[in-house]
Amino acid sequence: MASNNQGNQGGGKSNRGFASMDPQRQREIASEGGRAAHEKGTAHEFTSEEAREAGRKGGMARSANRRNAMMNQNNSAGSSAGSGGSHGGSQGSSGSHSGGGSEH
Repeated sequence: MASNNQGNQGGGKSNRGFASMDPQRQREIASEGGRAAHEKGTAHEFTSEEAREAGRKGGMARSANRRNAMMNQNNSAGSSAGSGGSHGGSQGSSGSHSGGGSEH
């Protein structure tokens, strides 16, 4: 199968793009862009209200992600408990859960 990854010879890392640069060089480029935007007058400066709203949204997203991760972890632990062979153990097999489908 042919690949379009030019320059990537199976090493797993590309030598192209911003992310592949040295972190110091990334900071230099970002700093130049920030200075240019401020000189041009197009840089956005957050008001305290905007910063407060952004922080609130970030906190809500993080707590939602943590909640979903915990629910997924609990669901995968419960579904793998009964998949080892015998169904007559004390792993909570009440017969009310079929094991398939989505419960959202």
